[in-house]
Amino acid sequence: MREHLANTKTILVVDDESIMRETLSDFLHDEGFQVDVASSGEEGLELAKAKPYDCAIVDLMMPGMDGIQTTRALKEHDSTLPVIMITAYASVESAVEAMKQGAHEYITKPFKIDEVLLVIENAIRRRELELEVRSLRKALREKYRFENIIGKNRRMQEVYNLISQAAPSRSTILILGDSGTGKELVAKAIHANSTRADKAFVTVNSGAMSSELLESNLFGHEKGSFTGAVSTKKGLFEVADGGTIFLDEIANVALEVQAKLLRVIQEREFMRVGGLENIKTDVRIISATNVDLRRKVAEGEFREDLYYRLNVITIAIPPLADRADDIPLLTQHFLDKYAEENGREGLVMAEEAVDVLKAYHWPGNVRELENAVERAVVLAPIDGHIGAALVREYIDPEPLDGAALPNPMLGTAPLRGMVEEFEKRLILRALEQTDWVQKEAAALLDVKPTTLNEKIKRYGIRAVVKEHA
Repeated sequence: MREHLANTKTILVVDDESIMRETLSDFLHDEGFQVDVASSGEEGLELAKAKPYDCAIVDLMMPGMDGIQTTRALKEHDSTLPVIMITAYASVESAVEAMKQGAHEYITKPFKIDEVLLVIENAIRRRELELEVRSLRKALREKYRFENIIGKNRRMQEVYNLISQAAPSRSTILILGDSGTGKELVAKAIHANSTRADKAFVTVNSGAMSSELLESNLFGHEKGSFTGAVSTKKGLFEVADGGTIFLDEIANVALEVQAKLLRVIQEREFMRVGGLENIKTDVRIISATNVDLRRKVAEGEFREDLYYRLNVITIAIPPLADRADDIPLLTQHFLDKYAEENGREGLVMAEEAVDVLKAYHWPGNVRELENAVERAVVLAPIDGHIGAALVREYIDPEPLDGAALPNPMLGTAPLRGMVEEFEKRLILRALEQTDWVQKEAAALLDVKPTTLNEKIKRYGIRAVVKEHA
């Protein structure tokens, strides 16, 4: 027997037959377990209430409180206690009922003692995994999360502190971070912990619209102000009055719209497109970007005065690669989330699989990790055990290591072909990580959107590209 497991574990044997009690007790003692025995269900329950056990073996047919009733009572006392049911009178009905009451396994007599030993070991190890998961969930709830932001890393704790300090104020906030780090979650946490929490939180993807459409959405328009303006429309600054407006991808806003944003911040008023009257508004502005705004200012692509107005308080979110110690917490959070969504509760990710996730560099940050865990949940085997191999399939679906080189005698260009193939894979990965939003994928790859679009056409990459409202 595995001595390191057995010598710390206690087993409760409940059986009305003295020979069976003695046989199981002697064998398990020899294997290093601590064993207590009871001759009835009532006695077994009293023992269980007096001290904790790691596993219980219960006979089905006993006078008084039978095995089914004993199992139910033991599970009500300790829901994590694995109960192994044994009986000489096997039937489908009794087996089903035993499982309904929470029995871990159902073994018929006569049985091989080694078989019972294997079942006990598996039951204890499964219980240990379940207890670890519960402990991790408790840590997520109590210590390592702020709203829906999860992390115990020192830099994430600094983010939490900044949110707590900045939330009650009216000051504008600039959130910095790579694509997929959770900038919108931070903005929502600021709003939720502010005095404006009962008012609107409005998200604007500034980089997904033309300057004309963005201006109309932000400030509204008057009827007849342009072709298609068949009625007067309120802007998002009116909708968010008293609340918060979150301007994502602020670096992509055109200069003419930047001037109007500056006026809203300074004067707390704006004018609809085609309008003649100023409209007052009380809106807190939170903006976010994944590019260096100071460089944009230096290049004349972003107004310096607006930059300083937006940058009163800066919150920088670290990339996932710099907070690998948060990966187990995030993994468990996403595992719970998608297991529940897909009706696959009870999934367990192996320690080796988590190690694989921790070793990866995550260019798509938390969003990419979420995609990887969701995929693992959907494709997890029936036994609920997510191993390292399944995780590796996402991280490196087609590894280049060991790939056969083309034969130069056939007139091919090996290096060029392999580079193009690798580039195509990188583009596909970036598109998948950004939900096929080309502008975000271009930012992730650090290329111009036009350059990415040309390469997509050249490589014949086809997919539905999602539009952001």
